[in-house]
Amino acid sequence: MFLNKISKCLTTKANSVPCLFYHKNVIDHYENPRNVGSLNKNDKNVGTGLVGAPACGDVMKLQIKVDDNGRIVDAKFKTFGCGSAIASSSLATEWVMGKTVDEALSLKNTEIAKELSLPPVKLHCSMLAEDAIKAALSDYRIKQQEKKKSDQE
Repeated sequence: MFLNKISKCLTTKANSVPCLFYHKNVIDHYENPRNVGSLNKNDKNVGTGLVGAPACGDVMKLQIKVDDNGRIVDAKFKTFGCGSAIASSSLATEWVMGKTVDEALSLKNTEIAKELSLPPVKLHCSMLAEDAIKAALSDYRIKQQEKKKSDQE
C-alpha cells in the first residue's frame, strides 16, 4: 500500500515535491494526523488562530483550550494545504498540549521544521504553524481580558 502511494505521488504532475523527499515524520503526521477537528470558538477558554500563506495557498486553523490553571488541555486543527503543512499543524497541536500559555508561546518554527526534517522549500509550513499558535494564544488572551472586564461590571 505504501509503495502504491509513492508511485501515485511520483506520477502526479501537480506535486511540487515528490513523496520520496518527505521525511518519515511528515508522512506519519500526514497519513495519521493527530487532533484534527474544531473546538467551540465561542468558548471563553478557547483561542482560535487562522493563518494563511497566499504564495502557496496553505490555510491553517489551530485552536487551543486552556483550563483554569492556564494549561492547554486540548488542541485541534484543520489545514488546507500540502503534506508538510498538515504535518506541521498536527505536530504543533501535539506539542502545545500540556504546556502553559507562556510555554506554548515559546515554541518556534525551527523546532517543528527540525522534528519533521522539512526541506528549505517547505519551511514556510512550520512558520505557518508557529503563527497559528501565536494567533490562537492571542485570541485566548483577548477573550480572557474581555471576560475579566465583564466580570468586574
